[in-house]
Amino acid sequence: MTSITFSARTIKDAASASTQCAILPIFKGEKLSPAARQLDSASSGAISAALKLGDFSGKPGETLLLPGPGPVKRLLLIGCGEAKKFNREAAMDFCGKVYNSLNGSAARDALLYLADRAIKDGDTAWLLSYLARRLVSASYRYTETVSKPKPALKLGKLSVSVGGDIGTGAARKALEQGRCMGLGVNQACELANLPGNICTPTYLAQQARKLGRGNDKLSVSVLEEKKMRELGMGALLSVSAGSEQPAKLIVMNYSGGKSSQKPYVLVGKGITFDSGGISLKPGAKMDEMKFDMGGAASVFGTVRALTEMQLPLNVVAIVAAAENMPSGRATKPGDVVKSMSGKTIEVLNTDAEGRLVLCDALTYAERFKPKAVVDIATLTGACVVALGSHATGLYANQDELAEELLAAGTETHDRAWRMPLWDDYQKQIKSNFADLANVGGPGGGSITAACFLARFAEKFHWAHLDIAGSAWNSAPKGATGRPVSLLTRYLMDRAGV
Repeated sequence: MTSITFSARTIKDAASASTQCAILPIFKGEKLSPAARQLDSASSGAISAALKLGDFSGKPGETLLLPGPGPVKRLLLIGCGEAKKFNREAAMDFCGKVYNSLNGSAARDALLYLADRAIKDGDTAWLLSYLARRLVSASYRYTETVSKPKPALKLGKLSVSVGGDIGTGAARKALEQGRCMGLGVNQACELANLPGNICTPTYLAQQARKLGRGNDKLSVSVLEEKKMRELGMGALLSVSAGSEQPAKLIVMNYSGGKSSQKPYVLVGKGITFDSGGISLKPGAKMDEMKFDMGGAASVFGTVRALTEMQLPLNVVAIVAAAENMPSGRATKPGDVVKSMSGKTIEVLNTDAEGRLVLCDALTYAERFKPKAVVDIATLTGACVVALGSHATGLYANQDELAEELLAAGTETHDRAWRMPLWDDYQKQIKSNFADLANVGGPGGGSITAACFLARFAEKFHWAHLDIAGSAWNSAPKGATGRPVSLLTRYLMDRAGV
């Protein structure tokens, strides 16, 4: 996997700065920046000539690669449109063009000139963080089971020349934050993309231990099925009952803050393959059910990001890992199981298994006396119908927590949309034979699933992220790494970073 390093500096003479590719943002109808003028002069007016000939105008998304002068091997011009319209959306498009252009180039290092380029609704620190995250995450390649993987990005180093509203120290910090976030996204993508015959609950436990190895702030423990039975986790164990793969409850405890500080708890649904159990899914796209551990993958990715950043706060990450398969031992529709909380659950549909592993994990989270708990799960197809792939469904039992998560999603463009969690929906999960049923009928399926989880989160501030639509794409097929960026930004905000 390509590893990109980032640096920031202030360059007075662009023509004398050695680089394989100098990247110049060009705004339509605007005068050339000082760096662009210096490079234009050193290249005998090549940039001015391109503008005069109409080969390049600076319109959004336009690119032009020219030979560079002296120690500058290439000049990459990227159009940014009108300066007054250069907002976050335009800046994100610019970052995409930087990656696409470098990905098609043989340049192994590049130098981006960003001085005095204001963003309408943001600042340079935000742009640098997003740029680093975009380059790192876009450079991810799946290689584990591919004989001839796609060529990796050749770029190994990106330097940024800054000025204006940001100094080199702040620029380096922003780039490093984005790099760490990108590594977390890639970690989540890798785990989610692995096939179910490799990425089993046992494999996830091994990866957690690997993540904790050599990190004195991260301790890892794994609860086996015997211990889960002793704790009364009948809901979680009902899901793994039909599988040859034993369930695991993985706990990663990151101690970056004071011992007196209450931890933030992340809980990830880790169904490493979901056949639906006895309520068997249709065959079409069933292969994509390896992505049903996307919530767990995002928890792993977030832990990777926060350990890379060494955030000064305490976080407990819990992954409820199991495989949902049909067999003679599998839980049947109509069975009643007892959760760790003591509540009994009528399993009306064994394909509504995510909430069964999560409810016991949420009860287990109580022992950590959390500041707040956020669970992440590819929970319902109903959320995909409601929000598509653009937004993650957000439910919360506390408004402040909901607003914090929404703000983190907006800041990182890993957005969520708040959904209702009204008591009116609770009647849909009533049961004649247990304390509650695991499904609530066809109406409001994502909402009733969240209402189910809410019954196990009454003792703390809690939010639920339904990422069934945002965790992976079907065409082209692959994990997105969401919502690692949202979660990491949320924790950065709580740490005051």
